[in-house]
Amino acid sequence: MAIEETFAKGADPQPVPKEQVSGEVPQGTNLDEPKLKQFYIGSIDQGTTSTRFIIFDGTGQPVAQHQIEFTQMYPQSGWHEHDPKEIVTSVEQCIERATQAFIDMGQDISDIKAVGITNQRETTVVWDTNTGEPLYNAIAWPDTRTKGMVRELKAKGGADQLQDICGLPLSTYPSSVKLVWLLKNVEAVREAYDEGRLSFGTMDSWLLYNLNEKKEKSIHVTDATNASRTMFMNLYTVDYDDMLLEFFDIDRTKISLPKIVPSSSPDAFGSLTHGPLKGIRITGCLGDQSAALVGQQGFSPGSAKNTYGTGCFLLYNVGEEPVISKHGLLATIAYDFGGKRKPVYALEGSIAVAGSGVKFLMNNMGFITHSHKISELAASVEDNGGCVFVTAFSGLFAPYWIDDAKGTIFGITQHTERGHIARATLEATCFQTKAILDAMERDSGHKLAELAVDGGMSNSNLCMQTQANIIGIPVDRPAMRETTSLGAAIAAGFAVGIWKEFDELKAINQKDRMIFEPNISKEESAKMFKKWGRAVEMCRGWLDTDESNGDF
Repeated sequence: MAIEETFAKGADPQPVPKEQVSGEVPQGTNLDEPKLKQFYIGSIDQGTTSTRFIIFDGTGQPVAQHQIEFTQMYPQSGWHEHDPKEIVTSVEQCIERATQAFIDMGQDISDIKAVGITNQRETTVVWDTNTGEPLYNAIAWPDTRTKGMVRELKAKGGADQLQDICGLPLSTYPSSVKLVWLLKNVEAVREAYDEGRLSFGTMDSWLLYNLNEKKEKSIHVTDATNASRTMFMNLYTVDYDDMLLEFFDIDRTKISLPKIVPSSSPDAFGSLTHGPLKGIRITGCLGDQSAALVGQQGFSPGSAKNTYGTGCFLLYNVGEEPVISKHGLLATIAYDFGGKRKPVYALEGSIAVAGSGVKFLMNNMGFITHSHKISELAASVEDNGGCVFVTAFSGLFAPYWIDDAKGTIFGITQHTERGHIARATLEATCFQTKAILDAMERDSGHKLAELAVDGGMSNSNLCMQTQANIIGIPVDRPAMRETTSLGAAIAAGFAVGIWKEFDELKAINQKDRMIFEPNISKEESAKMFKKWGRAVEMCRGWLDTDESNGDF
């Protein structure tokens, strides 16, 4: 097996095969490969910018897939919307085309035992309960139109008690404030609410409702991981909380909220009612970041993963009791596999801009023609040339929670080249990951020994080497990086008995993993992070308090 090349100059950040680091080839536990390769699981992965459908075999290897990008709408500065119907269509088309590829390989549809769903979280959809028609575009999770509303809510009585109940701080991020905005600003939504025919859901609920052809009104459900992102769910009871609903002035008699169910269930999610997989049960559902933790086999307390997608999300398994952060992190449900198992909780740090920062350089600035070219451009220079890019396009998320910042580049001189800004863009995500890990260490009392990574930006050797250097611990990257989709497949497979215990998954996706070891001194790393911290402080307060939409 060849060790991958790196473009980095002035160093030798070669990723090393994990078995060379550990001194042994990973050993499987109860993994009957011949038997498991006879079973297949479909995984719907509905993300922020694209939808895909992947068919995995029982060993966790993808055998067929299809991906479709869909329209991103930005009606005003800070606004980010999706067409709910287009997303449903994209799911249906991906299922059809991936299934056809599966059949063309000589496989039989009857070998697909179940389907799982993973989805972008917090994105909010409202529809007419009677007709099933959406009443407004889906408001996507990075949307910041609610800045002014959040400031008002923070001043409201009881605001300081919310996080202790639901694990989330008040910000533009959760679904709750998006729903409140819709009720206050969209007449059709308010009328449906007043007449008791308003249905609310995150993207998982909307997809399940439509994939069941809207006929089964009982299929209005959400899993615990998605529900924990709304600010309506009590982390301890794993159910809607009256105090939380009352704080947001939500009358549950006027709105249909999705029933909260475990992430792995043989019957709660219904089945596909049309298309080539008609009749196959949907048995797993996880929010995308929880799915990535499951796909990375993060089943033990103390394990963590970081997914570098449109945004960047670091989840740290804290076990069967929630830990409410005192250092700017979120407490959330990691996964709930039902049965006799208790829900497992996580601390989470969310970074709004990761891969979207690379797309900004490509689409808005014309720096590169394809996103994968970012590493080559960044490696065209020795370092960042003194540039620090605080990519606060939607403010800064964990652990800072700065709503009044905008994207800011510090340190530009006549010496600055495109490569310096490209490198600073990659470093911005790495610095924020370091800040989150530091907060997790303070909250949990434990220092992470290694960080598992996945997502698009993890393909960059330069970015992952930079990450290892900044956090000072090894970065562990799988060869098969569709871990989010794999997590949904695992949840679905558990429900139908393909796997029965977590130990059976230990060998899944362990082949050809790569380790990036830090190769700069702790002093140099600390100096870089100190400069980043100074830049963060300097970007505060860009917006005046009356610039609620940030469009002046």
